[in-house]
Amino acid sequence: MKHAKPLLAVLAALIPLTASAADRLDEAAGELARRALIVDTHIDVPYRLSERWEDVTGRTENGEFDYVRAREGGLDVPFMSIYTPAESEAEGTSFQLANVLIDNVEALVGRAPDRFAVVRSPAEAREAFAAGKVGLALGMENGSPIAGELENVAFFRDRGVSYITMAHSLSNHLSDSSYDDKRKWKGLSPFGKEVVAEMNRLGVMVDVSHLSDDAFWQVLELSKVPVIASHSSARHFTPGFERNMSDEMIKAMAAKGGLIMMNFGSSFLTEPANQWFDDMDAARAAWLDAHGYDEHSPERSKFNQRYREENPFPYAGMDDLMAHFTHVIELVGIDYVGIGSDFDGVGDSLPEGMKDVSFYPNLVKRFLELEYPVADIEKVLGGNLLRVWQANLDYAERAAQGG
Repeated sequence: MKHAKPLLAVLAALIPLTASAADRLDEAAGELARRALIVDTHIDVPYRLSERWEDVTGRTENGEFDYVRAREGGLDVPFMSIYTPAESEAEGTSFQLANVLIDNVEALVGRAPDRFAVVRSPAEAREAFAAGKVGLALGMENGSPIAGELENVAFFRDRGVSYITMAHSLSNHLSDSSYDDKRKWKGLSPFGKEVVAEMNRLGVMVDVSHLSDDAFWQVLELSKVPVIASHSSARHFTPGFERNMSDEMIKAMAAKGGLIMMNFGSSFLTEPANQWFDDMDAARAAWLDAHGYDEHSPERSKFNQRYREENPFPYAGMDDLMAHFTHVIELVGIDYVGIGSDFDGVGDSLPEGMKDVSFYPNLVKRFLELEYPVADIEKVLGGNLLRVWQANLDYAERAAQGG
């Protein structure tokens, strides 16, 4: 795709003409990543640290996020995923776990207030950015912690949650899940529909990632404000994978001002990677059954390791990732796409060239190579999400004033 502003003009505005074209492109991408406000709507740090604690106020050996690498990549507003496993609803532990994870994010800021700040709005995100801090926004992945109490939407809003993914890998008391063959509600539950209205009223963004297609369409019909898919990609490249969004869904969501935030996991980006996981799941289920092992036994992870060794994983690449961005842009325009990497949430499946939060300049470089105007690149990096976030808060303010 070609655009009006020539690439050399973009580079000249950012980097002096003293280096080779290739070096200047790399430098320009790094410079733009540092000066633009980058928002990533889905990073699974809190749950990762609950399973294996590391001090992310410095550089860590494991995981895909820490302060040092965030600064290297130019990441300014990572949404910390307050993730509760699907099984926690039946166990009755989701409300407690969500609060513990929020406590842990607050403790992280308390340990390094010069590096991190909790942000609850675009204004606070910009304040943190201006102060040179990483602004930690909160997104609740799985609506189970609402626990059947409508007032819990306000409770978690007051704790800093700015979006709620209504379901996860199993259907819950709010909505059916794209991963669950059991579709109890045929979309949203009656209570789930009330929760959508309450989220609108309170300025909490509705996240349709993980939802069944029927639930998505019901959310879109009910919501009075733009919604987001916080970490999904384009189903065009993974036919039949309901976890990604179809062209029809992307068009409909964009028509109401909403955003698809691109997931970086290889299985979201290419059919071979997606099929690899299906094949592994089928082989593991057969092997566990043949040997009499439970799905939760230690043998499960051992099998996964052996399978990967014997069947190398087909990692996606930067071309595959960019194909999703450009597909959506060509489908609905530059204003309806952003970044929802799923770092720390997709295991060892990230594409070559995008392995952790220090790699955002590689994405910027691809947009520069395609000669997108800097203003458009900045929209994708964070501007679009800030617009939708503010639209939700503005609607809530009008609602509070009786407007």
